[in-house]
Formats: sequence, C-alpha cells, structure tokens
Amino acid sequence: MELVAIFISAILINNFVLYYFLGICPFLGVSKKIDSAFSMGLAVTFVMTITAVVSWVINHWILIPHELDYLKIVSFILVIASLVQLVEMFIRKISPPLYQALGIYLPLITTNCAIMGLALLAALRDYGFAETVIFGFGSGLGFTLAIIIMAAIREQLDLADVPAPLKGPAIALIVAGIMALAFMGFVGMIK
Repeated sequence: MELVAIFISAILINNFVLYYFLGICPFLGVSKKIDSAFSMGLAVTFVMTITAVVSWVINHWILIPHELDYLKIVSFILVIASLVQLVEMFIRKISPPLYQALGIYLPLITTNCAIMGLALLAALRDYGFAETVIFGFGSGLGFTLAIIIMAAIREQLDLADVPAPLKGPAIALIVAGIMALAFMGFVGMIK
C-alpha cells in the first residue's frame, strides 16, 4: 500500500511542477502543442525513472558505505547529464522530426531541476530501491500529466480572445497558477 501511496502522491499531490515548482522552463517552453508536450513528458519520465535507479545505486552502494555523502550532488549531476545525452542521441537517431520539435528543450532536461530534485528527495527521504523507482516513475508521469494538461489549455487559448497584455507568457503563468491550485485539491487524498 505504501508504494501505491508514493506513486499517486508523486503524480497528483507532490507534483514536481505544480507543487514544488521545479522544471518550469521545459514545462512552459514545450507546452504549446500536445504532441511535443507528450514527447517531452515521455523523455522526462524515462530520464527520471533511470535517474532514480542509478542515483539510488550510487548513493547506497558507493557514497554511503564509503562516507562520501558530500559528493551526492556532484554524482547526481553526472548521472543526469549522462542519461540526458543518451536520450538525446536516441531521439536524434530514431525520430529526427521529434528531435527538431523539442529543440533546445531536450538538452535543458540536463538542467531540469525536477530531475535533480527527484534524486535529492529520494535520498533525503531514505527510500528503499522499490520506493525510489516508483517515486521516479510517478514523478515523471506527474510531469507528463501537468505538461499535457497545460498544452491542451494553451492550444485552446490560441483560439480564445485573450486580452493583448495577457497573451503569451503572462496567460501561461496564470494558467500554471490555476492548475497548481487545482492540484492542491488532491492534498487530503492520501495521508
């Protein structure tokens, strides 16, 4: 039951974008079209899940046993950068149009603080291996859910009569704030 609670909490309650406000740059930058938002969400979910696994292994098999906890941030940065490079090469080879659509936002996954937050929060909460993997996958799905909802709303806003001063980033930030408020309704769902 605890794994289910961690999974649902990572998606809805403690959503990295809408609760911690981590990963806002790709969230706002790639959320203009649903297809590119979905692809970015899948890439982030993959990187978050693999980061959770690798960072747990490094933390519990290398850093903690050798009392090298002070290297946690540096080692997590190296893990994230390496994984993003692998994902970038894979997407470039498999789907050049997707690679072009994601543009600069794909390398920005490296600096996506949501992924670093995932690795640090999992270590801080002292999750076991299964809990860390579920937390990483759920967090990635939460990011994907948030970015797809945002893209759907922004596609509709392109057709709406939005006042000129609110067009562009202003309305996107307002929508993100309203979405964050809506997701706060899930807070009492799991204790």
